[in-house]
Amino acid sequence: MTDSSQLRQAILSAALETSNDGREPSFGTLYIPLSHQKALRLEASVVVGGRGVGKSFWTAALRDPKLRTTIGAVLPELDIELFIGHSEKQDDPAYPTEDEFTQLLHLGYPTLDIWKAVIHRWIAVQNQTQIPDQTWPDTLEWQKNSPHESAALMRQPRTWKGLILFDALDRTSRDWQKMDAIVRGLLQAILWLKSFNGLYGKVFLREDQAERTVFNFPDASKLKATKADLNWARHDLHGLLWQRLINAPENSGQLLRDQLSLSSYKQVDGLYVLNEKMKRDTEQQRDAFISLAGPWMGRDSRRGVPYTWSVSHLADGRGQTSPRSFLAAIKEATDKTQERYPSHPLALHYESIKLGIQKASGIRVSELEEDYPWISDVMAPLRGLTLPCEFSVFEPRWQDHFPQGPSSISSERLPAQHSEKGWQGIVEDLKRLGVMEIKKDGRIDMPDLYRVGFGLGRRGGVKPQNK
Repeated sequence: MTDSSQLRQAILSAALETSNDGREPSFGTLYIPLSHQKALRLEASVVVGGRGVGKSFWTAALRDPKLRTTIGAVLPELDIELFIGHSEKQDDPAYPTEDEFTQLLHLGYPTLDIWKAVIHRWIAVQNQTQIPDQTWPDTLEWQKNSPHESAALMRQPRTWKGLILFDALDRTSRDWQKMDAIVRGLLQAILWLKSFNGLYGKVFLREDQAERTVFNFPDASKLKATKADLNWARHDLHGLLWQRLINAPENSGQLLRDQLSLSSYKQVDGLYVLNEKMKRDTEQQRDAFISLAGPWMGRDSRRGVPYTWSVSHLADGRGQTSPRSFLAAIKEATDKTQERYPSHPLALHYESIKLGIQKASGIRVSELEEDYPWISDVMAPLRGLTLPCEFSVFEPRWQDHFPQGPSSISSERLPAQHSEKGWQGIVEDLKRLGVMEIKKDGRIDMPDLYRVGFGLGRRGGVKPQNK
């Protein structure tokens, strides 16, 4: 076995998955980009980010006491009681399920009151106070009929401080208007919670949710002022990659640590941690990736540099690259190098990095279709087109498949938001989601992250996936 082959096996043994389905992440996967520290602070009541950037990851990490202690080393203010007010887990009795939300709204309960009921139950448990909690209507009727008792519960002296987290709010309803009302009510509840000392709320929102009407209520500007974005710069992604690599199990981790200088990391409580230079766009960080992938995306510099190319070709239409896409691409590139270029002197072959983009694109497209089922129907007629091209090329294909217009596109949940505007409205929705972008000359283009997975071409670009 060659040294490069051993490196590939070591990379493949590292934790390069970021989707934890709400489960607590492992200790060695924790990495806090500098840009995320603002989002994790108690004062940040609203945190906005796209798919795969870390909303559910941070919810799960903060829920775990050991990981929260590790995070507390960077942000001591997070050493407090923590409660999950909503997440992707639908079997948690601490908050209503989607069906229960539907029922409660049908019964006429205001969304603000529903979220207050969640918070009241949390406070009652922490204060060891009994309130009606057999069903959600029980708690809501108690709030309505016993306002003095509910107010007294919130005013009780506390010897503790607490943070309540809300995530995966798209799971609360299949209808945009109802979901907007639910999120708006939650944000009002967070504003209400701010009036009580030592109690904090944090809401993780998708970008499309934050751009809608959820902030249309009095004093919403107070929450907007605390808004933080979960973004990943190129150096953050490379820092995350190396944090995962140097903490690979047993001999694999040591082999990958040997790729770096001893000054690049240190050991803290059994975890290997990068130094500051390896967390930033420095020569040290660039040289580390060169040791794995080489200096060029081909035989010379004309094809680009792997350090930048591997990130830029995974960006969406807003220029954002998620850690989930980046790590998936690196894992696939490693696997394909071992399969197709086993004698290559480096761990990653540049052609395999392109195949990694294909894999990551397929994953991202699948995730997008889970969130917005209507997109797969809209994109299917465009398969095989070469981009960029005029809107006039798209429209006839859509009209042939949907002669009654975009309103006829079926969707079980969260349909296209602007279908009433016709096919231009669909383009608007796809642009807002980062799937499409409009060039200066008016032509429509797509980032490789989506173009490849949806089967559209571009001259000289990464080839689309075959289906």
